[in-house]
Order: sequence, then C-alpha cells, then structure tokens
Amino acid sequence: MFGAIFKALGQFDDPRFRRVVLLGLGLTLLLLVALYAALVTLIQFFVPDTFSLPWIGEIGGVDTVLSLASVPLMLILSVFLMVPVASAFTGIFLDTVADAVEARHYPGLPPASEAGIWETLVDSLRYFGLLVALNLVGLIIVIFTAGLGFLVFWAINGFLLSREYFTMVALRRMSAEDAHRMRRANFGTLWLAGILFAIPLSVPVLNLFVPVFGVAAFTHLFHRIAMR
Repeated sequence: MFGAIFKALGQFDDPRFRRVVLLGLGLTLLLLVALYAALVTLIQFFVPDTFSLPWIGEIGGVDTVLSLASVPLMLILSVFLMVPVASAFTGIFLDTVADAVEARHYPGLPPASEAGIWETLVDSLRYFGLLVALNLVGLIIVIFTAGLGFLVFWAINGFLLSREYFTMVALRRMSAEDAHRMRRANFGTLWLAGILFAIPLSVPVLNLFVPVFGVAAFTHLFHRIAMR
C-alpha cells in the first residue's frame, strides 16, 4: 500500500498529472465564480433597493449590503465545496491519470476499456452528491465533537475515496461484479489507503492534489491485487 502511494507521488513530474490538476482547479474556480455571480444576481433581482420599517423609516442599499455579505459566505462555502467539486471534475479525467500510471509502470498491458463521456459524467455527479452529503454530516460532527470529529471525517472520506477510486480504476480492466468482489475481499487495505488520502483533504490547497494522486495510487493497488 505504501509502495503504491510513494510511486504515485513520484510521478508528479508527469505533465499529464499536472494537466489534470490544473484543469480540475480551473474548472472548480470557474464554477465557484459562476455560483457567486448567480447568487448576487438573485439578490439584486429579489431584494428591493429600499424598504420601510415601523418607527425607523425607509432603509436603502439593502441589496448592496446583502451582496457584500455574500462574499464571506461564498468564501466559506468554497472551502467546503472545493474538495468535492475538484474531485468530481478530476473524475472526468480519470483515464488520463490511470493511463499515465500504466504507461510508465505497466507498459505491457493491453488498452483499457474507457467509459463513455456520459457514463463518466453521471458517475462523477453521483460521487459529487455523495461526497457533499457525507462531508456535510462529517462537518456537523466535527462542530459538535471538537477535534475528535476529524476522526469520523477521515473515516467517512477514507471509505468514499477507497470505494470510488478503486471501483473507477477496476472497471477499466474488469466487469462490475469482479470489481465489487475484489474490493470487498480487500476492504480493510483499501479503506486504510483511502484514510491516508482523506487526511490531506483537511489541508487547504494540498487537498486539490488528492484526487490525482488518489487515482494514481489506487491504480497501483489494483494491479498489485490483481497480480496476486
């Protein structure tokens, strides 16, 4: 497991890795900017410029105040949304990362069966929804249990990462039934590997690299397990 992780980290010099990181980051920032623009537009459209309160009188500039107040709100949401959004976008480019790993370390393999664009997009959106929902639960647990909640946060994300990355990689080389059996037979090892990648998810900026190196490491894990 650690050998797979170190091999994944050692391949950061691969331009295909950096390209996926930059694409995921760029698309994530564009989406967050678009969400902020949509929020400001809704505020400007639905909130009146002025309104009157009893004993106070007319108050103006309400829409401007709310628009400015939405800036810190979006910054907080962006910290929370950055990881699942970046992970979803990275999932679209999964084959690029897995192909780069196999080309360098497993050159004798036949071409992998790549999923269609629509199938990949649906799978990425499904994973995004699940990641957001469970991270929201984990965030609530962190708030109400102090630092101990991070253990739950890491355990949840470790399970999600191991399930999603291993399955996505395995489906390139085998049927869904075989991939499920292999994942279930190696559940403990894969979950532990997922937790090791879930811990950096708590670190801003560093968490943007987790999806790429996670896919790379689980590609190595898949081939090692398959060779056994």
